[in-house]
Amino acid sequence: MQKHPTQPGFSEDASTMELIRRLLVYLGRALRLRCPECGVSPVFVPAGKTRSVRDWVTPLDGCPRCGYAYERESGYFLIAIWGIHYFTVTGLGLAAGLVLDALVPMPLWLLVLIAAVPTVAFGVFFSRYAKSLYLAIDHYFDPHVSPPKARAGHP
Repeated sequence: MQKHPTQPGFSEDASTMELIRRLLVYLGRALRLRCPECGVSPVFVPAGKTRSVRDWVTPLDGCPRCGYAYERESGYFLIAIWGIHYFTVTGLGLAAGLVLDALVPMPLWLLVLIAAVPTVAFGVFFSRYAKSLYLAIDHYFDPHVSPPKARAGHP
């Protein structure tokens, strides 16, 4: 059995397969836009109940079921926006443009239009997933789960 350095969230005797399994669980929850800790509660307002762009892109405060805080501090999702969202969307848009340019001869303005419109639409759609994926990856490497709260009347 391979030993791993002691880090928050990693036990010293966890096997590589257990670590991979846990990562896949967290990523699966992220792709379903669910809490990385319990996997039940949504991270965002449901799509049908959003009333503004802010509702669409802003995560809820935390999980009502397990109490996991989605945003640890101000600016927490900045890496999600730049590291995941920006590079995924621009990378796919650039790849689509290059593939279209290689396969179908067309004027530059038409190529830009055909590549840009779906790229922008994908960017709006993917913004939730970028934050949810970042939340899951961060939870995997640095879980910040607080101890269970004592019930009223109990110490």
